[in-house]
Amino acid sequence: MKKLDLYILKKFLVTYFFVVLMLMLVITVIDITEKMEDFMKHNLSAWFVLVEYYFAFIPYMANLLSPITIFIATIFVTANLAARTEIIAMLSSGMSLIRIMFPYLIGSILIGLLVFYMGGWLIPHGNKARVDFEKKYIKSTYFFEGKNVHIKTSPTSYVYLESYNSELNVGYQFTLETIVDNKLVSKLKAGRIHWNDSLKKWHLEEFFIRRFDNNGKEEVFRGRDRDTTLSISPKDFQDTYMLYETFDMGELNNQIAMLKSRGSENVDTYIVEKYQRITYPFSIIILTMIGVIASSRKSREGAGLTIAFGFLLAFVYIIFMITSRSLANVGGIGPLLASWIPNIVFIFIGLFMYGRVPK
Repeated sequence: MKKLDLYILKKFLVTYFFVVLMLMLVITVIDITEKMEDFMKHNLSAWFVLVEYYFAFIPYMANLLSPITIFIATIFVTANLAARTEIIAMLSSGMSLIRIMFPYLIGSILIGLLVFYMGGWLIPHGNKARVDFEKKYIKSTYFFEGKNVHIKTSPTSYVYLESYNSELNVGYQFTLETIVDNKLVSKLKAGRIHWNDSLKKWHLEEFFIRRFDNNGKEEVFRGRDRDTTLSISPKDFQDTYMLYETFDMGELNNQIAMLKSRGSENVDTYIVEKYQRITYPFSIIILTMIGVIASSRKSREGAGLTIAFGFLLAFVYIIFMITSRSLANVGGIGPLLASWIPNIVFIFIGLFMYGRVPK
């Protein structure tokens, strides 16, 4: 890299981290104002809130808003270079606009790799504490309200519960069926089951088991109570609020595999989360390049109008991202396409803008 590249790269990275710092200060103050009543209601000390919540909240928001912050930083740096005619001097010396983009590309790749590592592994572990804090002190108490619950626990096993009390970890009218080649092999029924936390087992009350051999002969066993291990646990009935944000990439893949094996309907939520973590670094690179193109002209109105335009484009990207994710969660489009739609749209926007900018 030449001195000019290092000069632009340094200004770009310093501005990016400055924008992140300023934006996080504003967001944190707003968040504290909104949640102050909840903190005071539970008599939480400032130190406790800072350590248990904001130490995880601030990196989470910084990573989440990285496409906006990188775009704002790019617009700000490039618009100021253009305002001081430095871009014109570079172009006059024979440099192409693509060559001017080189230090921005290096910086966006470095930031993209950092965002990918943080979003894939570091931040999810912090989110465990953040989400638990929100569920305990901010959100209302969760109660499982599902009725006539069906869960596929393996390729051949199916669980049914008429109802479940998540506060007591008690299920009613429990059935476990094993079906092989469309034939009922066994059926376990119990009027009531509850979780024994010390044994990590389920306790069945008033149960009976029906088994069928290959000849269709039936055997029936009855009992009053029994401890047994089942392929479900109280975790399957707990609050799933922002659960996908608490999994690192390995845990997320395991969760997706488990939900697929059960035929769960909400597996797309986790698949979209996985793909969005992968596409985030690409969005940072794409928005950086668009930012350079959008702000490389010297404007009579100064850098203010260009920076405002940058804000507008960044928020349009966020709207695209939220909309595509919502469509994927309701089954409107596939998770992979939903994750790439914002990037695909902005690649075309960038190519269109590049075609119109003076070279």
